[in-house]
Amino acid sequence: MNKFNQEITMIAAVSEDNGLGLDNKLVWHIPRDLKHFKDLTHSHCIIMGRKTFESLPRALPNRKNIVLSRRKNITYNDAIVVNSIEKALELAKHDPKPYIVGGGEIYELFMNYSSYIELTRIHHKFKSDTFFPKINLDKWEVIKRHDVKKSEVENYNYSFLTYRRKK
Repeated sequence: MNKFNQEITMIAAVSEDNGLGLDNKLVWHIPRDLKHFKDLTHSHCIIMGRKTFESLPRALPNRKNIVLSRRKNITYNDAIVVNSIEKALELAKHDPKPYIVGGGEIYELFMNYSSYIELTRIHHKFKSDTFFPKINLDKWEVIKRHDVKKSEVENYNYSFLTYRRKK
């Protein structure tokens, strides 16, 4: 928990080797995972890095988009840009469950602030250049798991995993 008493939750889809994407793009398309992301983050604050925000077609609707960047003097129409974790959390202080949505550096920065991780583990390896941090199982436990089998709609086997920080 942070000083605002929030349950900060990191949310990501990763390959077997924790790959997040290549060239600032996802390298898979899993409609059910996109719906899962949308359902969980709807009406919440989402905090992301500049490269992640710029990879989106637009700011994600029905969410407060907060962009964390080292760059000064950048602005976006539908997002608020901040230069520190503290400022990002201050902007999200009225949300009891803000979500950290990427990319790799941002997940690394928020690992010690987060209470939960919502991870879609795709049981496949892809060429990636950005990675989710290794989850230390001495500090995190899986509290929920739902496995999804490859089908005509889904090209890969994957699992929805919810991790909670151990007390």
